[in-house]
Amino acid sequence: MSIAITDITINCSDNYKLSATVYTPKNIKAAVIMAPATGIKKTFYNSFASYLAENGFGVLCYNNRGIDSSLKGEISNSKATLIDWGQLDMSAVFKELQNRFPNTKYHLVGHSAGGQLIGLMDDPHKLSSIFNVACSSGSLKNMQYPFKFSALFFLNCFIPLSNLIVGHTKSQWVGMGEPLPKNVAKQWRKWCNSKGYIKVELGTTIKEHHYDSLEIPSQWIHATDDGIANYANVVDMASVYTKLPSEIITLEPKEYDFKDIGHMKFFSSKRKALWQYALDWLNSNS
Repeated sequence: MSIAITDITINCSDNYKLSATVYTPKNIKAAVIMAPATGIKKTFYNSFASYLAENGFGVLCYNNRGIDSSLKGEISNSKATLIDWGQLDMSAVFKELQNRFPNTKYHLVGHSAGGQLIGLMDDPHKLSSIFNVACSSGSLKNMQYPFKFSALFFLNCFIPLSNLIVGHTKSQWVGMGEPLPKNVAKQWRKWCNSKGYIKVELGTTIKEHHYDSLEIPSQWIHATDDGIANYANVVDMASVYTKLPSEIITLEPKEYDFKDIGHMKFFSSKRKALWQYALDWLNSNS
């Protein structure tokens, strides 16, 4: 199926402009938000988004504020937070999706943070389903050694030191995506040191949310070699959505003759065999 790929700009309610890409098939079954992981730029999802579009789904990928082409000015001056990514960025992206693909069903594919922040969006109840990949609470308590050593170092040493010395977190130095605005990394550190991730902010910093009212179908995919989104942490995050029907699927790389899947490689074109999970889910809920 032929598709059109178009780069656009999305204006948020606070007038911040996000860089985004729309994937438009000739005939549309439904439309999908591709919500990125922390510090991962939209181009990472190009092959996956194209695959969904080739199978009839309109897709909107985007960079969160402070990331890659959605960064305005110096990163050390960015005021972006994880809460902003959910409340402002994801809400604006969803509105744009509905404007570009009216009168259809809407889904969200969330990679890591992209699935964690859904409860902060405006009107997430308008989604027909959620498909989360490597999405978990990232709780340090549930991580296993030796991976836990590197996670402890990154969260509790590298982030505060990098923020102090250069005014932002140089995540790229440790293979963790794009550089992060300091407040994004600071919240990330706090939430991963807590049970239930964002739950630590509910009722305090976050007064209004939808984590207790979403009741749409959701499927959560994670791999056995993912040190962050292990089974315990996936369950921990899914439980924050107190009414969300959640099906958890655990992937074993060897069963697919893959060396690894980990936290990132589900979206690799070399792991395309796994994409059928997403396609089956979207088709069954459209």
